[in-house]
Amino acid sequence: MMKKTLTILTLSSMLTTGAAYAATTEAVIPDMNAKQIQPVKTVFEAPITVQVNGNAISESGFEKTGITEPMLPLRAVAESLGFTLTWNPTTYAVDLTKANLFTTVKIGEDRYTINKMLTQLGTAPQLVNSMMYVPASFFGTILHGTVSAKGSSVGITMKEATKKVQSTGVITSIRTTGDNAQIQIQDTGTGGIVLNVSPETTYQMLDGTKLSLADLHVGLTITAEHSMAMTLSLPPQTSASNITVLDTAAHKGALGTTGVIEAVREDGSLLVKGQGLTEDAPGEVVLTVSADTAIVDGKGDAIDKSALVKGTNVIGFYGPMMTKSLPPISNAWKIVVEAEQE
Repeated sequence: MMKKTLTILTLSSMLTTGAAYAATTEAVIPDMNAKQIQPVKTVFEAPITVQVNGNAISESGFEKTGITEPMLPLRAVAESLGFTLTWNPTTYAVDLTKANLFTTVKIGEDRYTINKMLTQLGTAPQLVNSMMYVPASFFGTILHGTVSAKGSSVGITMKEATKKVQSTGVITSIRTTGDNAQIQIQDTGTGGIVLNVSPETTYQMLDGTKLSLADLHVGLTITAEHSMAMTLSLPPQTSASNITVLDTAAHKGALGTTGVIEAVREDGSLLVKGQGLTEDAPGEVVLTVSADTAIVDGKGDAIDKSALVKGTNVIGFYGPMMTKSLPPISNAWKIVVEAEQE
């Protein structure tokens, strides 16, 4: 067989979308030790169709005698997964980057990097018809996707990480429907944020103690990890994946009343008139304030007791024990001072 010569390949020619497959062709694989490219005859026994995140790509993969898994076109698949590819003609390598994920593959080297650690997949990348191919497992083991094969088809999926943020606030309402619930924090009515929770949501104390949805109640200060995406409703709604309770103790059966301080009595107790937040909570209540009463804003940050003056909008959490007087009297364990309306 006559040997073929090959000039230095550019990025566009190395990673270009490819030609149709012949029954027999030559896979050009560089001999990294000899610093030259050696032609190697490769027989394609069957083309492999490829789907990325449910969408078929035009380039096919192939199976070959002596290789235990399909070989797939690197550029077509990786770019469909959102990676940027850069060809290095000096080292016969391709750099792949996406967010904080980076890896390099070299033609002819069964050496792949995961978090700067080298691993082997049993098959080296190959150059065929001016296109680089890698074993299907590369997209699972190295790029952290999911690879599934059925017959002459390979499917690759990669879920995009949902961007999440944290919000902290006092629970003012919990509306439960089966295993799902809507938890409003920071304010009442159209204010604050509504957290949509599901059976996949996790709950815990600050020390890591596991909790459940049933352990939550109004008045608790929580930090929620939730999606950046929110509805345009008032209040906005978002999906929460984790909720951490910041209070050191729960107050089962807690009641809540939102309203205005109508009077500050001589003993320091507060007459609050407004609306009950829970089923058994009165719209008018006298709250006894002690040294143990937490006085905070809607996000749970402590504020001075001097803010408790006549005319201030507050949310009082107390009980469940109350006197039978009118209005009833109860010990407040947390009072939220609402922000002044602009």
